[in-house]
Amino acid sequence: MSTPISTISIIGAGGMATAIAGRTVTAGHTVEVIVRNESRAQAFADKLGAGATIGTYGAAPKGDIVILAVPYGSAASVVADFGAALGGKVIIDITNPVAPDLSGLVTPSGSSGAQETARGLPAGAHIVKAFNTLFGPVLAKGGRLDAFIAADDAKAKVRVATFLESLGLRPLDIGALHMAQTLESLGLMMIGLAKNGADTFDIAMHVDIGLAR
Repeated sequence: MSTPISTISIIGAGGMATAIAGRTVTAGHTVEVIVRNESRAQAFADKLGAGATIGTYGAAPKGDIVILAVPYGSAASVVADFGAALGGKVIIDITNPVAPDLSGLVTPSGSSGAQETARGLPAGAHIVKAFNTLFGPVLAKGGRLDAFIAADDAKAKVRVATFLESLGLRPLDIGALHMAQTLESLGLMMIGLAKNGADTFDIAMHVDIGLAR
């Protein structure tokens, strides 16, 4: 495995941001926390410890990998706020663009949240779909979990896969970015399962590969 990436920038401070950041510092990376409210960012960084820093909202993140850990409804405006500052970065989109009543996805037909967000990125930035089928409480527990990824840029995909491996996750490549549509449908299914059949968010999807017949 390649040398761990030194700094990972996380935009957001919610449950998923907290779970991902926790695993990131445990893996030996430095986390840069970026949110609009500087005092909230500092509180988050202080809680993480391990040399976590805070970044300036809208300025260029320190990390080459930037995790967009905000609700889908805010993703486009956040990307617009950063603008050219995201140039050359690998953006991990963790969002699930689901309707509040779980009746479906809110993205245009034939597109995905990741593809819609990618439209607002500057030249040289590459978006990778990941983490959207994992729940924060399960991620925070540790353990080896399957993490599906989709992206168009091969180098960006390798960088994210290496990062995921460093967190103790198993990256599973499902193809190009258009497959983010499938991952977001899977995210909706997982939420529906958690709220209905499983009656808990303490669940994760695991893929058995090479089962004996």
